[in-house]
Amino acid sequence: MSGLKDVCSKIESYRSEIIKMQRELTARPALGPENGGSGEHEKADYIKEQLFLLKPDTLFDIHAPDKRAANGYRPNLVAAWKGSQKKRAIWILSHLDIVPPGDLSLWKYDPYKMRVKGDTIIGRGVEDNQHGIVSSYFAVKGMLDLKQVFPQRVGLVLVADEETGSEYGLQYILKERRDLFKEDDLIIVPDGGNKEGTMIEIAEKSMLWLKFTVTGAQCHASTPEKGKNSLFGAAKLIVKLNTLKEKFDLNNPIFKPQESTFEPTKIEANVPNVNTIPGRDVFYLDCRILPDYKVDEIIQEVIALKKKLARELTLKIGVEAIHRQDCAPPTPEDSPVVTTLAKAINKVTGLKAKSMGIGGGTVAAFFREAGLPAAVWSTISPTAHQPNEYCSIKNIITDAKIMATVFLSG
Repeated sequence: MSGLKDVCSKIESYRSEIIKMQRELTARPALGPENGGSGEHEKADYIKEQLFLLKPDTLFDIHAPDKRAANGYRPNLVAAWKGSQKKRAIWILSHLDIVPPGDLSLWKYDPYKMRVKGDTIIGRGVEDNQHGIVSSYFAVKGMLDLKQVFPQRVGLVLVADEETGSEYGLQYILKERRDLFKEDDLIIVPDGGNKEGTMIEIAEKSMLWLKFTVTGAQCHASTPEKGKNSLFGAAKLIVKLNTLKEKFDLNNPIFKPQESTFEPTKIEANVPNVNTIPGRDVFYLDCRILPDYKVDEIIQEVIALKKKLARELTLKIGVEAIHRQDCAPPTPEDSPVVTTLAKAINKVTGLKAKSMGIGGGTVAAFFREAGLPAAVWSTISPTAHQPNEYCSIKNIITDAKIMATVFLSG
């Protein structure tokens, strides 16, 4: 692999430029309307200027109409450089938007004024997902600065709206410009992984959030026979729902945890005083379901359980799916994107990569649903969405080297 050593050395020399780019990105909050912002425009404009300096063969915007956002749209960017061979393309997709800082009292510094402490960069967005933006940018820059030819076409995609559903980001791009991507392209999403950089995420569980409303009859606590205790019914139903783990008990070693999970989470307030028996209780169940099961199977079993209990206790029990995301087909472990990425990780770090599945959802699911195998990977600091979010300069440099290795894998 001629030139890789030189490219890696070049990438190591970018430390001060990496810090500068992170500072500029952090100073441009990219919050969608759901998160109290006007969109990702300022950050997108800055990145577009930086991409222009790398003289891509293709550089264009894809505006997703959104009346709530500045200028009536959400910005998405695509940049690409030609390869010497007419082969598959390599795409790296990162997202522009961030989440709000949350409680500012938990931050040691202004979240939008980046700080550097040794190897650590601190600020909102520096890990999620500026790490991916910066590492992919400098992987390309390292190749171009040394006039290293790309064996195959390389593209960077910067999308809006990842944090709030991707309707104005990747989903819109795949609807309007599905022609950009081919089934044999290598697609990497640097927006998840582990601190060693060895986890390649290839599969996700289905996600189902259920809302239960238990209705009885409110009365004074000293005369319970005059009412129907909805809290007692909710408690009994929570225990009954625990049997879902026994019925849907398959294990899949790709995932951690290996089984489907069914966890009661939020419970809404009922009566404000102690001496009243409640007549209405509302609680929620978070379900993360292995690809081995259909979501409708889970819903049918839940309905059967709640109907049986409602008859036993003479209560009214309603159930509503407030969020549902059926899992996309997994990316095969032996797919080119996974094997090529695993070899690059080993070549740069000496570590063995492992294909894994996760319980949460990522933007890669939309690629997989479109028949495009994608791999989620990066060497992360596990601070996304937290106060005092940080990332490692060393990790950014390492990931840039790994990406450059993938570029040269042609």
